[in-house]
Amino acid sequence: MVSRTKQPLLALLIRLHLYVGLLVGPFIFVAALSGVVYALTPQLEDRLYAEQLFANSTGTSQPLARQIEVAQAYVGETATLSAVRPAPKPGTTTRVMFKSPELGESESRAVFIDPVTAEIRGDLLVYGTSGVLPLRTWLDQLHRSLLLGEPGRIYSELAASWLWVAALGGFALWIIRRRRASGAVRSKGLRHWHATLGLCLLIGLLFFSATGLTWSRWAGDNIGVARAALGMSTPSVSTTLDGEAITAAGEHAHHTGMAMPVARTAEPQMFDRVLRAAREGGIGAGKVEIMPAAGPNRAWTVTEIDRSWPTQVDAVAIDPRTLQITDRTDFASFPVAAKLTRWGIDAHMGSLFGLANQLLLAVTALGLATLVALGYLMWWRRRAAARRVSVLQALGALSPRALGTTLVVALLFGICLPVLGASLLIFLIVEALLDALARARHGRVRQPG
Repeated sequence: MVSRTKQPLLALLIRLHLYVGLLVGPFIFVAALSGVVYALTPQLEDRLYAEQLFANSTGTSQPLARQIEVAQAYVGETATLSAVRPAPKPGTTTRVMFKSPELGESESRAVFIDPVTAEIRGDLLVYGTSGVLPLRTWLDQLHRSLLLGEPGRIYSELAASWLWVAALGGFALWIIRRRRASGAVRSKGLRHWHATLGLCLLIGLLFFSATGLTWSRWAGDNIGVARAALGMSTPSVSTTLDGEAITAAGEHAHHTGMAMPVARTAEPQMFDRVLRAAREGGIGAGKVEIMPAAGPNRAWTVTEIDRSWPTQVDAVAIDPRTLQITDRTDFASFPVAAKLTRWGIDAHMGSLFGLANQLLLAVTALGLATLVALGYLMWWRRRAAARRVSVLQALGALSPRALGTTLVVALLFGICLPVLGASLLIFLIVEALLDALARARHGRVRQPG
C-alpha cells in the first residue's frame, strides 16, 4: 500500500502523466510517425535517385579536376564551388556541390558526375552539410519543424522535452501499482498493455528524448554550453593559417543546416592534390568531403563522412601552398561524451548500423505511436472520472519539504529545458483557470433558487 505521506506525490505523478499524454501526446505521435518514414528513406532514395547516385561505366576514374570542370561548365559562373565528394566506390558518382545567391543558407546545388566518363548524371538540391537529398530534406523538415521553419522547431523540442518525463513517470507508476497489486489479481486491460509496451520501449524512449534534445533549439544550446564547460565538446579542425581561427562544423551540422563559408575561387586541380595529401596523412575512408579554403590564409579541409559502424569522421586541414597538414582531429581521440553524442545522433538517424538500425528505430517509433493511441483510448473510456486531484491540489497536499524539493527540481529542469518549463507553466495556469471556473459553477448550483 502507498502511505498517506506518499499519496499526494502519487496523485501528482498520475496527473502529470495524464497531462503529458493528453497535451503533448499529439506532438509525440507526429514526431514518431514522421521519424518512422525518415528512418526508412535511404533504400527508397537509392531507388528514387538511382540515376544520380549510381553509374554503370567501368574503368579508371578521371581526375577530380576534370569532373569539377564539367560541373562548373554546366552550372555557369554565378554558382560558387563549395565542396566535392569523390565517388566512394566503383559504380557510384562524384558529387560536386555549389552555392549561389538564390539558395537558402543551408542549401547547396549538387551536380552528380560519372567519375569514369565525366558525364553529368543529375542535378539536385541538397540540404545541410550532410547533403541530404530532396526527399529526405522534406521528411527531415517535417519531422523537425512540421515544415514551419524555425518556429516549428518548438513542436519537436516540446515532444523531446516531455518524452523522458512521460517514460520515467509511467515506469514509476508501474512500480507503485505493481507493489499495491501484490498478491491480488492485476489488471489485464488497456492499462496492462499500455504499461507492458511502455516497459519494453523504455530504453528506446529515453534514447529518443536524449538525442532529440541534443539538436533542439533551446535545450540543445544549453547542452552545448554544459559540454563546453566540462571539456566534452566535439573537437573540430582549425583552418587558420595566419590570423583568427575558423573551425569546421560540429556533429549537429547535418541536422541543423549549419553552413560553412566557401572560397570565392578554387582551382579544380587543387582538389586532386589536397585529396592525395589527405590520403597520405591517414584519411582512409571511402566517403570523404573536400572543402576549399574559406579565404586567404585559410586551409582546405578533407573530412571523413562515413557515419556507419565503425565510425569514420577524422578530418585534416591542409595548407594549399605547401600541401602540409596543419591540423587534424581523430575520432579515436575524441572525449567519451563526444563519441557518445556522435553515435547517438547517427543511431537516431538510422545510419550507424544500417538496415538493422533503421528497423529498430521504426519498431520503437511505431511502438511509441501505439503508446500514445492506447493512452488516449484509456482516457476516453474513463474520461468521466479522469479529473480527480489536480496538479495544484496535489502540490498543496505535499509536505513543506517535499513541496520545496519538487519546486526546486521543476525550476532546474525548466531552466535547462526552457520549452518544458514554459509548457509546464502554461499547464498550471490553464488548470488554475479551470479550477476557478469549476468552483464558480459549483457555487452557482448550490445557491438556493
